[in-house]
Amino acid sequence: MKVPIIRKKSIFLSDQLILLGYLIKWLLICLLVGIITGSASAGFLLSLDWATYWRENHFWVIFFLPLAGLFIGLLYHYYGQDVSKGNNQLLEEFHNPKNIVPFKMAPLIWLTTVLTHLVGGSAGREGTAVQMGGSLADQFTNLFQLKPRDRKVILIAGIAGGFASVFGTPLAGAIFGLEVLVVGQISYTAILPALLSAVIADQTCRTWNVDHNHYHIDKTPLLDAPGISYAIIAGILFGITAMIFSKTMHKITDAFKEKVSYAPIRPVIGGFAVLGVFLLINWLAPTYGTRYTGLGLPVIAESFQQQQTFIDFAAKLLLTAFTIGCGFKGGEVTPLFFIGATLGSALSLFLPLPVGLLAGMGFVAVFAGAANTPLTCIVMGIELFGIQTGVFIAIASIVSFLFSGNSSIYLSQPTKNHKHILLRYLNK
Repeated sequence: MKVPIIRKKSIFLSDQLILLGYLIKWLLICLLVGIITGSASAGFLLSLDWATYWRENHFWVIFFLPLAGLFIGLLYHYYGQDVSKGNNQLLEEFHNPKNIVPFKMAPLIWLTTVLTHLVGGSAGREGTAVQMGGSLADQFTNLFQLKPRDRKVILIAGIAGGFASVFGTPLAGAIFGLEVLVVGQISYTAILPALLSAVIADQTCRTWNVDHNHYHIDKTPLLDAPGISYAIIAGILFGITAMIFSKTMHKITDAFKEKVSYAPIRPVIGGFAVLGVFLLINWLAPTYGTRYTGLGLPVIAESFQQQQTFIDFAAKLLLTAFTIGCGFKGGEVTPLFFIGATLGSALSLFLPLPVGLLAGMGFVAVFAGAANTPLTCIVMGIELFGIQTGVFIAIASIVSFLFSGNSSIYLSQPTKNHKHILLRYLNK
């Protein structure tokens, strides 16, 4: 009878040598991914700044909303149908890999997002940066002959790099790349590439002298029982708002698809509707001007300093849902920042917390509920506002995540674990 030979591991740290090879491999790949996605985000942000500046100084350009909608609709219908799903396409490719994401996704979404902002569409920028990051990163799959498991990792790295560089939040970007793919599950397999890509992309974007928006919370009270209670109440309202936004946007999208069979006409009709609302607002309140067009960054900054009205968040919610729902391009996240910051600021009328703190809580918490990314939003809040706001930010984000229910701005975002066991039965 032969005695089995048991081979002992080498005492020379063989596991660590394997991991060192892994580190070097992904450091080189993420260096390329980070530089490319960070540079793409820098160019995109600069062009977006130009479009915003030009629109703010030439208000008449909003009359071209329907015409721009026709151009975007025709472009995607005849040339970009294979990339028209946007962020959802990246999620689908991650879970059910079929084809490399076409390179043209990046220039198409860049061009159409800038055009949407130029003519006053109420949209964001996160979706654009994530699509550029994911599609550009995926081009390396064939170049480096990556295995299926490595393709998933490089998609995460591209998403993380795009998110981190467009907002200037590398830690939140890394977590977003890991957290957004499945509700209730984070895979640590890609944690190192996600972090490397996010940090390199962010630093690359900054190297191009691109400034990110800064927000300051003047006062954070001591944490006590009343403060925790107020944060929970605010979180509930933020979560319900996130759910309303997601459902409204998807309902509008479905309505356009059902009522208008020819896709290029959808943003034309939507463009006329959004233009009509803008003109009505300008007639009723001339000082509001372009308050609800584009990103709305001045209003977000204002929310941290003075109390806003409840009209602001409601108007931005409906206009953004309609802009994206009818077929214009851009992200949802910056409008969600607007919605959350103005809602939080308005809640200071009833909740005895500082205006700036409530604005900051809403800024990230509505996004947490709409995208189902509470950890991302907690880290983003700390990166943007400082550690002293951390507990308030965390409470608001987690409660919002819970109370947004099983809704999401990303239809292709699967749910691994329900937020609460009750939701499993209520949604059967």
